[in-house]
Amino acid sequence: MHNSLIKRLFISFVACFAAFSVWFVAPNASAVNNPELLPDSQTPIVDLANLIPSLQEETLKDSFNQFEQETGWKLRILTQNDRSPGRAVKKYWGLDERSILLVADPRGGNLLAFSVGDDVYEFLPRTFWVELQTRFGNLYYIRDNGETSSIVNTMETVATCLQKGGCGVVPGLPREQWIFTLITSLLGGLICGFAAIPRKEGQVFAWQWALIFSPLWGILFLAFGIGPVVTRTSDWLPLFRNVIGFALGVTVAYLSPMLNSSTMSET
Repeated sequence: MHNSLIKRLFISFVACFAAFSVWFVAPNASAVNNPELLPDSQTPIVDLANLIPSLQEETLKDSFNQFEQETGWKLRILTQNDRSPGRAVKKYWGLDERSILLVADPRGGNLLAFSVGDDVYEFLPRTFWVELQTRFGNLYYIRDNGETSSIVNTMETVATCLQKGGCGVVPGLPREQWIFTLITSLLGGLICGFAAIPRKEGQVFAWQWALIFSPLWGILFLAFGIGPVVTRTSDWLPLFRNVIGFALGVTVAYLSPMLNSSTMSET
Protein backbone atom coordinates (compact mmCIF):
# COMPACT_ATOMS: atom_id res chain seq x y z
CA MET A 1 0.00 0.00 0.00
CA HIS A 2 2.83 2.34 0.95
CA ASN A 3 4.66 1.68 -2.32
CA SER A 4 1.46 2.19 -4.31
CA LEU A 5 0.87 5.57 -2.66
CA ILE A 6 4.44 6.69 -3.39
CA LYS A 7 4.05 5.60 -7.01
CA ARG A 8 0.83 7.58 -7.43
CA LEU A 9 2.43 10.65 -5.86
CA PHE A 10 5.43 10.36 -8.15
CA ILE A 11 3.20 10.10 -11.25
CA SER A 12 1.20 13.14 -10.11
CA PHE A 13 4.41 15.11 -9.56
CA VAL A 14 5.69 14.22 -13.05
CA ALA A 15 2.38 15.21 -14.62
CA CYS A 16 2.35 18.56 -12.80
CA PHE A 17 5.97 19.23 -13.76
CA ALA A 18 5.20 18.49 -17.42
CA ALA A 19 2.19 20.79 -17.34
CA PHE A 20 4.18 23.65 -15.81
CA SER A 21 7.02 23.05 -18.28
CA VAL A 22 4.64 23.46 -21.20
CA TRP A 23 3.08 26.54 -19.58
CA PHE A 24 6.35 28.38 -19.03
CA VAL A 25 8.62 27.05 -21.78
CA ALA A 26 6.27 26.98 -24.79
CA PRO A 27 5.83 30.77 -25.02
CA ASN A 28 9.62 31.22 -25.00
CA ALA A 29 10.03 28.68 -27.78
CA SER A 30 7.44 30.42 -29.92
CA ALA A 31 9.18 33.76 -29.29
CA VAL A 32 12.48 32.74 -30.97
CA ASN A 33 13.88 35.65 -32.96
CA ASN A 34 17.31 35.24 -34.61
CA PRO A 35 17.55 37.71 -37.51
CA GLU A 36 21.32 37.17 -37.68
CA LEU A 37 20.65 33.79 -39.33
CA LEU A 38 19.03 35.47 -42.33
CA PRO A 39 21.05 36.74 -45.32
CA ASP A 40 21.55 40.47 -45.83
CA SER A 41 20.06 40.47 -49.33
CA GLN A 42 16.52 39.48 -50.21
CA THR A 43 16.02 35.92 -51.43
CA PRO A 44 12.83 33.78 -51.48
CA ILE A 45 14.73 30.72 -50.17
CA VAL A 46 16.75 30.49 -46.97
CA ASP A 47 18.33 27.03 -46.87
CA LEU A 48 19.91 26.82 -43.42
CA ALA A 49 19.74 23.00 -43.36
CA ASN A 50 21.31 22.61 -46.83
CA LEU A 51 18.48 20.48 -48.16
CA ILE A 52 18.37 22.00 -51.66
CA PRO A 53 21.27 21.75 -54.15
CA SER A 54 22.63 25.11 -55.29
CA LEU A 55 21.63 24.77 -58.94
CA GLN A 56 18.08 23.72 -58.07
CA GLU A 57 17.85 26.51 -55.50
CA GLU A 58 18.70 29.14 -58.12
CA THR A 59 16.05 27.71 -60.45
CA LEU A 60 13.45 27.84 -57.69
CA LYS A 61 14.36 31.43 -56.82
CA ASP A 62 13.83 32.58 -60.39
CA SER A 63 10.56 30.65 -60.56
CA PHE A 64 9.27 32.16 -57.29
CA ASN A 65 10.18 35.70 -58.30
CA GLN A 66 8.48 35.34 -61.67
CA PHE A 67 5.42 33.74 -60.07
CA GLU A 68 5.10 36.63 -57.61
CA GLN A 69 5.33 39.19 -60.40
CA GLU A 70 2.66 37.42 -62.45
CA THR A 71 0.19 36.48 -59.72
CA GLY A 72 0.99 38.49 -56.58
CA TRP A 73 1.38 35.34 -54.46
CA LYS A 74 4.54 35.10 -52.35
CA LEU A 75 6.14 31.66 -52.21
CA ARG A 76 8.90 31.29 -49.62
CA ILE A 77 10.99 28.38 -48.33
CA LEU A 78 12.86 28.14 -45.03
CA THR A 79 14.86 25.04 -44.14
CA GLN A 80 16.21 24.79 -40.61
CA ASN A 81 17.87 22.28 -38.35
CA ASP A 82 19.53 23.16 -35.04
CA ARG A 83 18.70 26.86 -35.06
CA SER A 84 15.79 28.83 -36.46
CA PRO A 85 15.40 32.53 -37.31
CA GLY A 86 11.93 32.30 -35.78
CA ARG A 87 9.75 35.41 -35.95
CA ALA A 88 12.44 37.30 -37.86
CA VAL A 89 11.28 35.75 -41.16
CA LYS A 90 8.00 37.67 -41.01
CA LYS A 91 9.77 41.04 -41.16
CA TYR A 92 12.50 39.81 -43.50
CA TRP A 93 10.03 38.61 -46.15
CA GLY A 94 7.15 40.95 -45.33
CA LEU A 95 4.79 38.03 -44.99
CA ASP A 96 1.16 39.04 -45.45
CA GLU A 97 -2.26 37.59 -46.34
CA ARG A 98 -1.02 36.51 -49.79
CA SER A 99 2.07 34.65 -48.57
CA ILE A 100 2.84 30.93 -48.35
CA LEU A 101 5.85 29.95 -46.27
CA LEU A 102 7.08 26.36 -46.28
CA VAL A 103 9.25 25.46 -43.28
CA ALA A 104 11.24 22.25 -43.78
CA ASP A 105 12.71 20.80 -40.60
CA PRO A 106 14.11 17.24 -40.78
CA ARG A 107 14.11 16.82 -37.00
CA GLY A 108 10.38 16.18 -36.67
CA GLY A 109 8.15 13.30 -37.68
CA ASN A 110 6.99 15.24 -40.74
CA LEU A 111 9.40 17.32 -42.80
CA LEU A 112 6.91 19.99 -43.80
CA ALA A 113 5.11 22.79 -41.98
CA PHE A 114 3.27 25.76 -43.44
CA SER A 115 2.52 29.36 -42.56
CA VAL A 116 -0.27 30.55 -44.81
CA GLY A 117 -1.88 33.97 -45.23
CA ASP A 118 -5.62 34.35 -44.68
CA ASP A 119 -6.36 35.14 -48.34
CA VAL A 120 -4.88 31.80 -49.39
CA TYR A 121 -7.58 29.75 -47.64
CA GLU A 122 -10.16 31.05 -50.09
CA PHE A 123 -8.36 29.11 -52.84
CA LEU A 124 -6.62 26.35 -50.88
CA PRO A 125 -8.64 25.26 -47.80
CA ARG A 126 -7.13 23.99 -44.57
CA THR A 127 -7.82 20.37 -45.53
CA PHE A 128 -5.65 20.90 -48.61
CA TRP A 129 -2.64 21.78 -46.43
CA VAL A 130 -3.17 18.79 -44.16
CA GLU A 131 -3.28 16.45 -47.17
CA LEU A 132 -0.27 18.19 -48.75
CA GLN A 133 1.78 17.75 -45.59
CA THR A 134 0.71 14.13 -45.23
CA ARG A 135 1.49 13.22 -48.83
CA PHE A 136 4.87 14.87 -49.37
CA GLY A 137 6.26 15.20 -45.86
CA ASN A 138 5.84 11.72 -44.39
CA LEU A 139 8.82 9.51 -43.61
CA TYR A 140 8.03 6.96 -46.33
CA TYR A 141 7.92 9.60 -49.07
CA ILE A 142 11.18 11.13 -47.81
CA ARG A 143 12.82 7.70 -47.74
CA ASP A 144 11.80 6.90 -51.33
CA ASN A 145 12.18 10.33 -52.95
CA GLY A 146 14.43 12.46 -50.73
CA GLU A 147 13.97 15.74 -48.90
CA THR A 148 14.69 17.90 -51.94
CA SER A 149 11.95 16.24 -54.00
CA SER A 150 9.54 16.64 -51.10
CA ILE A 151 10.13 20.40 -50.93
CA VAL A 152 10.14 20.98 -54.69
CA ASN A 153 7.05 18.87 -55.43
CA THR A 154 5.17 20.55 -52.59
CA MET A 155 5.79 24.06 -53.88
CA GLU A 156 5.12 23.05 -57.49
CA THR A 157 1.75 21.65 -56.40
CA VAL A 158 0.90 24.88 -54.56
CA ALA A 159 1.89 27.04 -57.55
CA THR A 160 -0.09 24.87 -59.98
CA CYS A 161 -3.24 25.06 -57.85
CA LEU A 162 -2.98 28.83 -57.42
CA GLN A 163 -2.48 29.32 -61.16
CA LYS A 164 -5.67 27.44 -61.99
CA GLY A 165 -7.76 29.27 -59.39
CA GLY A 166 -7.53 26.93 -56.41
CA CYS A 167 -7.82 23.27 -55.43
CA GLY A 168 -10.10 21.59 -52.93
CA VAL A 169 -7.80 18.57 -52.72
CA VAL A 170 -4.18 17.84 -53.64
CA PRO A 171 -3.99 16.82 -57.34
CA GLY A 172 -2.63 13.40 -58.18
CA LEU A 173 -3.51 9.94 -56.94
CA PRO A 174 -0.70 8.12 -55.09
CA ARG A 175 -0.65 4.34 -55.43
CA GLU A 176 -1.34 3.84 -51.71
CA GLN A 177 -4.43 6.04 -51.87
CA TRP A 178 -5.71 4.31 -55.01
CA ILE A 179 -5.33 0.89 -53.35
CA PHE A 180 -7.44 2.18 -50.45
CA THR A 181 -10.17 3.35 -52.88
CA LEU A 182 -10.08 -0.04 -54.62
CA ILE A 183 -10.52 -1.86 -51.30
CA THR A 184 -13.48 0.32 -50.31
CA SER A 185 -15.05 -0.21 -53.75
CA LEU A 186 -14.69 -3.97 -53.42
CA LEU A 187 -16.07 -3.91 -49.88
CA GLY A 188 -19.03 -1.79 -51.01
CA GLY A 189 -19.73 -4.32 -53.74
CA LEU A 190 -19.66 -7.22 -51.27
CA ILE A 191 -22.17 -5.48 -48.99
CA CYS A 192 -24.44 -4.66 -51.94
CA GLY A 193 -24.22 -8.24 -53.23
CA PHE A 194 -25.01 -9.82 -49.86
CA ALA A 195 -27.94 -7.44 -49.38
CA ALA A 196 -29.34 -8.35 -52.82
CA ILE A 197 -29.37 -12.12 -52.24
CA PRO A 198 -32.97 -13.42 -52.84
CA ARG A 199 -34.83 -14.24 -49.65
CA LYS A 200 -38.17 -15.35 -51.14
CA GLU A 201 -39.03 -18.13 -53.55
CA GLY A 202 -39.11 -16.88 -57.11
CA GLN A 203 -37.26 -13.68 -56.23
CA VAL A 204 -34.26 -12.91 -58.43
CA PHE A 205 -32.85 -9.77 -56.84
CA ALA A 206 -33.76 -8.44 -53.37
CA TRP A 207 -33.70 -4.80 -54.42
CA GLN A 208 -35.51 -3.71 -51.22
CA TRP A 209 -32.65 -4.97 -49.06
CA ALA A 210 -30.09 -3.54 -51.44
CA LEU A 211 -31.87 -0.19 -51.11
CA ILE A 212 -31.93 -0.43 -47.32
CA PHE A 213 -28.18 -1.00 -47.21
CA SER A 214 -27.47 1.59 -49.92
CA PRO A 215 -26.21 4.25 -47.47
CA LEU A 216 -23.46 1.84 -46.36
CA TRP A 217 -22.31 0.45 -49.70
CA GLY A 218 -22.98 3.80 -51.37
CA ILE A 219 -20.62 5.63 -49.00
CA LEU A 220 -17.93 2.97 -49.43
CA PHE A 221 -18.20 2.91 -53.22
CA LEU A 222 -19.12 6.49 -54.14
CA ALA A 223 -17.62 8.60 -51.34
CA PHE A 224 -14.46 6.57 -50.64
CA GLY A 225 -14.05 4.60 -53.87
CA ILE A 226 -15.01 7.02 -56.66
CA GLY A 227 -14.86 10.49 -55.07
CA PRO A 228 -11.11 10.57 -54.25
CA VAL A 229 -10.28 9.34 -57.78
CA VAL A 230 -12.36 11.77 -59.88
CA THR A 231 -11.34 14.78 -57.75
CA ARG A 232 -7.60 14.06 -57.99
CA THR A 233 -6.97 12.74 -61.49
CA SER A 234 -8.53 12.69 -64.96
CA ASP A 235 -7.03 9.28 -65.70
CA TRP A 236 -9.85 6.84 -66.45
CA LEU A 237 -7.91 3.66 -65.57
CA PRO A 238 -8.13 3.91 -61.72
CA LEU A 239 -11.83 4.74 -62.03
CA PHE A 240 -12.42 1.78 -64.36
CA ARG A 241 -10.61 -0.57 -61.98
CA ASN A 242 -12.66 0.59 -59.02
CA VAL A 243 -15.91 0.09 -60.93
CA ILE A 244 -14.77 -3.42 -61.90
CA GLY A 245 -13.83 -4.06 -58.26
CA PHE A 246 -17.31 -3.02 -57.12
CA ALA A 247 -18.97 -5.22 -59.76
CA LEU A 248 -16.75 -8.15 -58.81
CA GLY A 249 -17.68 -7.74 -55.15
CA VAL A 250 -21.39 -7.69 -56.01
CA THR A 251 -21.06 -10.80 -58.18
CA VAL A 252 -19.07 -12.83 -55.67
CA ALA A 253 -21.39 -11.98 -52.76
CA TYR A 254 -24.57 -12.50 -54.81
CA LEU A 255 -23.47 -15.91 -56.13
CA SER A 256 -22.02 -17.17 -52.83
CA PRO A 257 -25.22 -19.05 -51.75
CA MET A 258 -25.31 -20.85 -55.12
CA LEU A 259 -21.65 -21.80 -54.80
CA ASN A 260 -22.24 -23.10 -51.27
CA SER A 261 -25.26 -25.13 -52.41
CA SER A 262 -23.26 -26.63 -55.27
CA THR A 263 -20.44 -27.59 -52.96
CA MET A 264 -22.80 -29.22 -50.45
CA SER A 265 -24.54 -31.18 -53.23
CA GLU A 266 -21.25 -32.56 -54.47
CA THR A 267 -20.36 -33.57 -50.91
